[in-house]
Amino acid sequence: MRRLPIRAFGALTALAALGLPALAGCGTQTAGAPRDPGTTAGDRTVRAHQVMRLTEVHEQTGTTLLEGPVFTEDGELLVVDVTAPAGEPKVLRVNVRKKTSQPVHTDARGTYTSAQFSPYDGRIYLTDFSHGDIVSLAPDGGDPRTFFSGEVDGARMNPDDLAFDREGNLYLSDSRGMSEGEAKGRVVRIDRTGKEATVLADGLASPNGTSFDADYRGLWFSELTQNRVSYLLLDGKGGVASRHTAIRVDGGIAQTDSIAVDADGNLYQGLHGRPAMAVYDKYGRRLATVEVPDRAARGLESATNVAITPGGTKAYMTVSGPSGGYLYGFDALGEGIRQSNGG
Repeated sequence: MRRLPIRAFGALTALAALGLPALAGCGTQTAGAPRDPGTTAGDRTVRAHQVMRLTEVHEQTGTTLLEGPVFTEDGELLVVDVTAPAGEPKVLRVNVRKKTSQPVHTDARGTYTSAQFSPYDGRIYLTDFSHGDIVSLAPDGGDPRTFFSGEVDGARMNPDDLAFDREGNLYLSDSRGMSEGEAKGRVVRIDRTGKEATVLADGLASPNGTSFDADYRGLWFSELTQNRVSYLLLDGKGGVASRHTAIRVDGGIAQTDSIAVDADGNLYQGLHGRPAMAVYDKYGRRLATVEVPDRAARGLESATNVAITPGGTKAYMTVSGPSGGYLYGFDALGEGIRQSNGG
């Protein structure tokens, strides 16, 4: 999730009646469409095509920002609009075949930056960046519940992206320190009951994207203000065995946003500051750049996240900017799995 313009923050703050920290991947810059930063000899260009325009800039917040695409069991797509004010859809259901959408959920409080279905109870889980809460909904969007709220090790979270392990425990990027530009961010694990929260990594520079690898052995996470992706090898008991920097993203003015992983273990690294995604293999080799065509890229500033059709290769990425919020499609390099469906 990327950092938003001042006008958007002011409007959302007034609507929520409390202070709203700067959002990330949500990144810190705005830009058009610079050409291929970080291109290497093995990097090929994948052209994305426009599927549909999903949102327009909200008058009250001065922006729109799509995030967290996730497929439902019936093949439709849920998308969150981070900057939607109260009364306008904050979660939308999209029929990509018919190119239609309908509202699923709104409220007067939440600033939702990701969405994913739990493998434990089948509910939709949303991260509320502004208030540090994790909210769950029934699959149809009803029955809202607060799953987790409060401090973790003495500090309230700014939860951005979300990943589930096989048992339904949650792993979150906590982007604390983003508004101050300080490395206060964390990766946090919350058990599936919502009663136990554990910090797995701290001292991070605005952590953003979070995704398990294809085998659930470890967790990838990106740091927005360092343009790097790190890897947490897990110990199988809810803790960390090791941690290292895995990929340094040469993004120029663009910054690292959300992460998805396909069945072959490839990482799809969203970018803020450019409507594009960088694709790497699990060894850090740059494989491809997915980008919006030049003519369409004007007025678009980010490609935050992607969902790849489970068992297929049709991919849909959320793209936003002053021109509005869009879904763009492309052919992924590998098949979709849980790690490339939401978060």
